[in-house]
Amino acid sequence: MSAIGVTVSPLGRILTAPGVYVPQSDSFLLAEAIRREGIREGTRVLDMCTGSGALAVYAARLGARVTAVDSTRRAVLTTRANALLARRWITVRRGDLLSAVTGHSFDLVVCNPPYVPAPRPGVPHFGAARAWDAGLGGRAVVDRICAAVPDVLRPDGVLLMVHSGLCDAEATLGALERSGMRATIADRTTIPFGPVLRERLDWLRRAGLVGTHDNREELVVVRAEKR
Repeated sequence: MSAIGVTVSPLGRILTAPGVYVPQSDSFLLAEAIRREGIREGTRVLDMCTGSGALAVYAARLGARVTAVDSTRRAVLTTRANALLARRWITVRRGDLLSAVTGHSFDLVVCNPPYVPAPRPGVPHFGAARAWDAGLGGRAVVDRICAAVPDVLRPDGVLLMVHSGLCDAEATLGALERSGMRATIADRTTIPFGPVLRERLDWLRRAGLVGTHDNREELVVVRAEKR
């Protein structure tokens, strides 16, 4: 991979390859929720949509046994590089969400999925936008996670997932409840619109997803327990 950058953040020093999601506000909010979860030595953690692997490395530093999954080869290679840099053992697999961990179960699943509403249905198959675009309502990936995640959670296992308020946190709570989970909002914060939202602001306003004068985005961390 060429043009690899280095990001220094609250999650430490992270290598970032072109086209791989760079840790930012949503990653940091989710990391704080992971810290509060009280990971112990040997806790089995799955980091879905791992991107750079920053959250996988963070959980490993807390003592977890971590498996990290992403659909792109570049993200898998970047995560392996960051695990080596941090001197942490992480199992890294390439696959579409839970397809890479069939037959395995976890105490904690963490996920920072693509969730940005986009002016086209479905998710892109190529390019950097795979890390954030998630269909017209921003729920193309979130809904799949809500439906499938109970299958890989151990009894009393927990899901922690971060996404934008633009893709409807209440819909996520409802989807998880229908999947047999007890779901709540664990964290909320607001941040200024980033480059992606600013670029498509006219479309977001026409779609009724943001108001005329809105310039900040809410981020939420959803916490759900398996019943």
